Amino acid sequence: MNAPESWLTDLPTLENRFAALPESFYTRLAPHPLPAPSLIAVNRDLAAEMGLPSALLDSPIFPELLAGNQPWPGSQPLAAVYSGHQFGMWAGQLGDGRAHLLGGLDAGSHHWEIQLKGAGRTPYSRGADGRAVLRSSIREFLCSEAMAALGVPTTRALSLVGADYPVRREEIESAAVLSRVAPSFVRFGSFEHWAARDRDLEVRQLADYVIDAFRPACRDRPQPYDALLRDVATRTGELIAHWMAVGFMHGVMNTDNMSILGLTLDYGPFGFMEAFDAGHICNHSDHHGRYSYRNQPHIGQWNLYCLADAFLPLLKQPDMAKAAVDERYGPAFEQHFEHLLRGKLGLCAALPDDEAFIGETFGLLQQHRPDFTLFFRRLSDLPATVDREQQAKTDAPVRDLFIDRSACDAWLDHWRARQAQTPWPDEARQAAMRAVNPKYILRNWLAEQAIRQARAGDFSEVQRLADCLRQPYAEQPAYDAYAALPPDWAQGLAVSCSS
Repeated sequence: MNAPESWLTDLPTLENRFAALPESFYTRLAPHPLPAPSLIAVNRDLAAEMGLPSALLDSPIFPELLAGNQPWPGSQPLAAVYSGHQFGMWAGQLGDGRAHLLGGLDAGSHHWEIQLKGAGRTPYSRGADGRAVLRSSIREFLCSEAMAALGVPTTRALSLVGADYPVRREEIESAAVLSRVAPSFVRFGSFEHWAARDRDLEVRQLADYVIDAFRPACRDRPQPYDALLRDVATRTGELIAHWMAVGFMHGVMNTDNMSILGLTLDYGPFGFMEAFDAGHICNHSDHHGRYSYRNQPHIGQWNLYCLADAFLPLLKQPDMAKAAVDERYGPAFEQHFEHLLRGKLGLCAALPDDEAFIGETFGLLQQHRPDFTLFFRRLSDLPATVDREQQAKTDAPVRDLFIDRSACDAWLDHWRARQAQTPWPDEARQAAMRAVNPKYILRNWLAEQAIRQARAGDFSEVQRLADCLRQPYAEQPAYDAYAALPPDWAQGLAVSCSS
């Protein structure tokens, strides 16, 4: 489709910063057109943040632009090369097998790179078709925005475009293109790629690019590359602490899925914790549980060691690379996790025994398996003191999540004793707890419900669910059904790497 000249002149011009790197870092190629694309969902709030004209979102050119059919002014589309470790094994060269980076926009203090996921085959597709299917694209559109609303660093989703175009997976499915945005899509594996080939110059060029474009403060440090590695370790520790605090499981924490900026990247077989089980595996393809909920902090450190190895040509000292991870990652994770859990538990000030109490809380959850999100949300409404004769009734919203109510009662006694050590008026504490304990998360059954309707040609549930998830801490009575326990039909839902 050829766009009217007026639309093209009104569009902000893209600049592809990554394209300034040598051409060994990528392959320039245009997205493959998607026949007759239609707009399934759009993130109007994000579009406004990016400075896109509101009228553009309702224009016929918008789905053409974000399906890759119509060139965006200034775009220099490319697919980046990278490598990585997958399920702990070196996988060699990977790369953007179904993604095209168009370029970026500067809006306010933010830089937004636009990438089309599912826009066709690239030299890194490894025999695949380079397309994304509707179901996985809906999941990523919903989850990236849900995570952003929860306050978790993440790539974002601008739009979802679909078409009546067949794609073969386990069965024939319809194609979709997700436009996702982030300051950068550079990964741990981007560095591993060059280090594995003993290409020290390219490792340095990539590190300089990241520092100059995104972490300029590192340039002023005595050891800029050490400062960058420490920054990545800190942000990764805080990111995974946040995942654990909201009950999120990534599902495929390969090094090529780890962002150098500390963002949640590449939503595949993810999941949110429901009935608590620290050993829960959200990825049906993860046969050995490498990426289970409880393993995520360990895997984050393992991945950082892989990145540290890739930084050796820059640091020259193996001990310095390992120290950058050891000195920053563990403390960042532990401190941020404790901070977040104190907030979830309504503790207004830190005490030395808080780590033990947090451990006791997770022990309770592990033994009795209440719904993770509902446990903390309902706890937010309980008073810090209670009349013994009224306790069972007052505490019923939390107690009803347990078969063994006496175990819940004993823990609530400990919780109230801890509250008494750092008193906080109920009204203020409850408001603070509700502001960090979400009522709404993207449960698998909610995503599945939206996907089933979309496959039948009804996309309204995708937008409705997205609208709800953008305010996860608000009561939103119209969406109360989304905060319910999973229905019986959802118990057998499984998500794999092909999802």
